[in-house]
Amino acid sequence: MYIEVVKTNKAPEAIGPYSQAIVTGSFVYTSGQIPINPQTGEVVDGGIEEQAKQVLENLKNVLEAAGSSLNKVVKTTVFIKDMDSFAKVNEVYAKYFSEPYPARSCVEVSKLPKGVLIEIEAVAIK
Repeated sequence: MYIEVVKTNKAPEAIGPYSQAIVTGSFVYTSGQIPINPQTGEVVDGGIEEQAKQVLENLKNVLEAAGSSLNKVVKTTVFIKDMDSFAKVNEVYAKYFSEPYPARSCVEVSKLPKGVLIEIEAVAIK
């Protein structure tokens, strides 16, 4: 089985021993994206809406580098620091995805890298 590593400077570099995404067969598996501006390397200012927007922009850029796109996503996992932010995250999320929406899980976690409020990973068709 062939495995292709995906790397783009339009999303934050991996901050550990992992790849931004892996392509195998007809699927793209992304690592979790956090709200880091790839130009500055810094977490974006603002609250959950601004962070969710940056996460989804990063995810979009990784998928495009892999030869896919947001409209080919079949599953996402959303990690948020506070489940009370769920409605705000949904508002931003709905601007990036359309029907048929991908399957999704959303879990509240106690801590995320660099103290961010949200992280999203995806599986897409290439």
